[in-house]
Amino acid sequence: MKQTTKVVFPKGAIIDNKYTVVFFLKQGKYAQSYRVKNSNGETLFLKLINCSKLDRSQVDVEGKILEEVIVKKIKHPNLISYIDSGQISEGNQKYSFIVTPFISGETLADKLKREYTLSSYDAIQICLGVLNGLKSLHNAKNTIIHNELTVHNIMLDLSGAAPKPVIIDFGFSRLFRKMEQQVERENLNPYYLAPECFNGIFTPQSDLYSIGVLLYHLLFGIPPWFKELSSYKADRVKLEDVLIAERNKPLKLLNISGDSGTKIDKVIPRVLKKALNPDTDERFQSAVEFIDALCQESEGEEIVSEQKIFFNDNSNPKGKEAPLKENCGFSQIAGMDELKDLLNDSVIKALQEKELYEEYGLTIPNGMLLYGPPGCGKTFFAEKLAEEVGFNFISIKPSDLASIYVHGSQEKIGKLFNEARENAPSIIFIDELDALLPNREGDLSHSYASEVNEFLAQMSNCSKDGIFVIGATNRPDKIDPAILRTGRLDRIIYLPPPDHDARKAMFELYLKSRPLDFGINYELLADATANYVSSDIEFLINEAARVALKARSKITQSIVLDVIKSVKPSVSWIEIKKHEEMRKKLEGDTASQPTQSSIGFKTSSI
Repeated sequence: MKQTTKVVFPKGAIIDNKYTVVFFLKQGKYAQSYRVKNSNGETLFLKLINCSKLDRSQVDVEGKILEEVIVKKIKHPNLISYIDSGQISEGNQKYSFIVTPFISGETLADKLKREYTLSSYDAIQICLGVLNGLKSLHNAKNTIIHNELTVHNIMLDLSGAAPKPVIIDFGFSRLFRKMEQQVERENLNPYYLAPECFNGIFTPQSDLYSIGVLLYHLLFGIPPWFKELSSYKADRVKLEDVLIAERNKPLKLLNISGDSGTKIDKVIPRVLKKALNPDTDERFQSAVEFIDALCQESEGEEIVSEQKIFFNDNSNPKGKEAPLKENCGFSQIAGMDELKDLLNDSVIKALQEKELYEEYGLTIPNGMLLYGPPGCGKTFFAEKLAEEVGFNFISIKPSDLASIYVHGSQEKIGKLFNEARENAPSIIFIDELDALLPNREGDLSHSYASEVNEFLAQMSNCSKDGIFVIGATNRPDKIDPAILRTGRLDRIIYLPPPDHDARKAMFELYLKSRPLDFGINYELLADATANYVSSDIEFLINEAARVALKARSKITQSIVLDVIKSVKPSVSWIEIKKHEEMRKKLEGDTASQPTQSSIGFKTSSI
């Protein structure tokens, strides 16, 4: 006879004098979950934990529930976030509760029930988002292992412009450096467990194995090495023995496109075989390596993300809505190694290892100014930095902050920074900074000067709120000098046209995924493009690809050279020299700034 679930709190009940139950959601082995509303009427998710049903491995040495300890530590768009927690007594029973945002969407399990399989595009997109969240967990000061990454514990947030995968339920998560809290694998889905987990060994690579299972499950509708195990449920040892024996068989890479429309790309098998390798030395070593493989292997099918931060109120500034390539980051940038290293040490690690940096009294810099000739990659670099970090990215142009009302722009600026604080860590990218923050010593109206003052006030020490500002301009001499002082834009970086080595790297990077003829001399192509800026190189390659496509041939060296001869550099040498003089003047005018640099590409030779 089916046992009836006893709901602890009925609809309308008040929990801890704060949360009103809207309705009961589900019953787990040791917890119940509810949809609740707070005093402000906001809908939230509340997990009610029956402390008497917890395994001792789910509690730390101080008696704290590990799930609560871990959820308090995490902060990432692809991870559930913490709101509140507490303890209550009900019917002579002690309970703990954890409150998190309510996600308007569905689990991947629910999605698969409807669609059975997903396209390779959608499956990769989801796995990239999950890996991005996993990277944050594994790179934390005290590495966090989720241990239960399945289709049931990944939600698709459908409230935005595109579905966003969010890792939920950290009930079996552990701190890797404190593995005395063992994981009771009897409660875990055996299909998703890495081989070493059957021996009680759980590592970050075990999570990566689970992502391999997830990718396979999304593509084919069943986990790899699937075998009906219901008859073994009463004997966990026998169940695991059966599953291990099944995994000794070759991995089946089914092609079910005729039934479901799923088209398995020829590169997917390589990724799956590496992700599901039983030998940890042969498996992906980190989430970053897994991400790079998915990005590189999927170049023929652009992996994009609509997960953007923008303002959806007409009174608010509206951020950039164009989709960005997700998770490819710095791997898509040729050259600029010094700038990448600088930002990796001072920004990326400071965001990912916040507690460690705080021990040394350090935070991220307030911001940086990227300046140089048009087309040298300032905007592109800012977007790739946002992908590399994996946090909120708000892209603003001066027109986004314009208003016909007096002080209307000031109000928009305030809302811009408030939104960034609420979603911190955030990166605010401001293109054409000279138009937004012109020198107040010029002929500015009083209202415009007030807007500059408002922006400067909001920017002062905004890094303490987890905000990093990137400004880009072709005219740094027109910017108000107050923005360049310490505590605002701390880093001032000149991006000249790419040097020979960077141009060579660009040709290699942009051509490698296209139908390419043998024997391309990248040195020769770099020699032929002196004074061409980054956007010129990309345009040349696209033009060469169009010529080859029209001829139904591979892209040959002669085709590329012919295109180079027919296309002049978009920035004249006179313009480049003018920016070089501007750089010298700016560095001379800001000699007190210890951080200004000429980083990135070296100056092109004539």
